[in-house]
Amino acid sequence: MEKFIKLDTTAVPLPMENVDTDQIIPARFLKATTREGFGDNLFRDWRYDNNGKPISDFVLNNPTYHGKVLVAGKNFGCGSSREHAAWALHDHGFKVVVSSFFADIFKGNALNNGLLPVQVEPTFLHQLFEAIEENPEVVLSIDLENQKVSVPTKGLESHFDIHPYKKTCMINGYDDIDYLLSITEKIEQYEEKVN
Repeated sequence: MEKFIKLDTTAVPLPMENVDTDQIIPARFLKATTREGFGDNLFRDWRYDNNGKPISDFVLNNPTYHGKVLVAGKNFGCGSSREHAAWALHDHGFKVVVSSFFADIFKGNALNNGLLPVQVEPTFLHQLFEAIEENPEVVLSIDLENQKVSVPTKGLESHFDIHPYKKTCMINGYDDIDYLLSITEKIEQYEEKVN
């Protein structure tokens, strides 16, 4: 995984609630076993019509909005537990998803795949949507080390929670195996003590 410490970027707004994993990546695209290529079918049924032509009023087809952060409505990632939803978002280029609530399984899958889920208060989420609508080029700053998301030009800032273990993994670019390898010496010292 890539290291994640701080990100300053524009954002893509998706002010829809209860976006489930089948909407994020429809089941018919789950045939591959590697993580690559899923971004092409992210929100497939919302992005394209039955003939495969882009639906112009869907936000990912609107050139006004771009960036590495998806700002989504409440209860993002609900539904089935498919890890492919996190793969699709990450493969499309998103590094962060901001919402006022995430389904637990989606949140875990995101963190395991280098996608940072940032949960904020509903009021702050509303302020983010307003800031992006007012100026699509507004920059969001996501500071994992200090667990803050902000819009510096608007004076908006909010703290977010993350499990300390997952924070360590993301900052260092570790998956679970990498983390264990990073503490090999401590494991060996412990084994010597108990044996």
